[in-house]
Amino acid sequence: MKILVGALEVSSNVHLQALRTHLSGVEWLGIYEPLEPQDKPLFSPKSFSVMGFKEVFSRLLFFYKALKAMVELSKQADLILLMDSSSFNIPLAKRIKKITPNKPIIYYILPQVWAWKAYRAPIIEANCDKLAAILPFELQFYKSKATFVGHPLLDEIAYCKDSPHGEGVVFMPGSRKQEIHAMFPIFVEVAKQIPQRHVLVVPKSLQGENLRALYGDDLDMFEISYDTHKSLYESSFAFICSGTATLEATLIGTPFVLGYKARPLDFFIAKNLVKLTCIGLANIFYNALHNERPGRGKTMLHTELVQESLNATNLLEIYHTMDRQRFFEQSQKIRAYLAHGSASMVADWIKAYA
Repeated sequence: MKILVGALEVSSNVHLQALRTHLSGVEWLGIYEPLEPQDKPLFSPKSFSVMGFKEVFSRLLFFYKALKAMVELSKQADLILLMDSSSFNIPLAKRIKKITPNKPIIYYILPQVWAWKAYRAPIIEANCDKLAAILPFELQFYKSKATFVGHPLLDEIAYCKDSPHGEGVVFMPGSRKQEIHAMFPIFVEVAKQIPQRHVLVVPKSLQGENLRALYGDDLDMFEISYDTHKSLYESSFAFICSGTATLEATLIGTPFVLGYKARPLDFFIAKNLVKLTCIGLANIFYNALHNERPGRGKTMLHTELVQESLNATNLLEIYHTMDRQRFFEQSQKIRAYLAHGSASMVADWIKAYA
């Protein structure tokens, strides 16, 4: 069986890796991180790792050529598997369905239509055959093709605390170079004020790169870890850039504060396009648990410090005053809300097409 996959994000490739453990005899095509010697992706996900409107516009020609190449490659595939990255994968689905209407398309890790651009939901449903929702509240945006399959992180996280305690503090300034350059200097200021073991979690996608060139000379203040889940499990607190890591910390039970800083113009545009009251996944789910509109509610699990409010003083205040026991107790409710992993069900869907 040949599967064309569009996995452009670091997190998507982690979820793809878990899915692949349930499948055998598959030849993988498209955009993904190779796992086996026989894997020959058309493009590396790193080629799509851009942040900010300026960088996106500068890469438009590349994206167009990549889209065209993926459509051509889809002719060789038995099935299409799309994962997140709606700006690329939705146009890809539309083009593939136009030339091969009977080619099955599964969308796993659905676009966040609940946050913005809700009009994409009927477009996705019209051009895909099965929609794997990893959030229970996503179902309300689709008519018939979406099924809640569980959450992929519950397949991947082998650690779960029985208390909020631990040793040391984890710092996670993001996976994109632009995020690291914005976040890491602030985290360094914080680390200097905390007399504990400092652990810098570096994304596995950056393994092998010159870390000193990326993080600077202050790298010597930190122990380096490429194991996100183990580091979070062992620590007593975490300072995390917005992203999947905030949900990972929640599911493990590690107290944290979310920090995020973008270029002023990018933030201004995003703020006016996406009118959310929170950006952390755990807070978004916590809204849903309290019968509030996800991402637009007032009930928060953890603090978010964004743009001007993100500084060492505010981060340290949260570190010293946060009610860690309350966070831990409430985090368990989110783990129960997401129910179970998703990989086995999505794998069963794929096997049904074989």
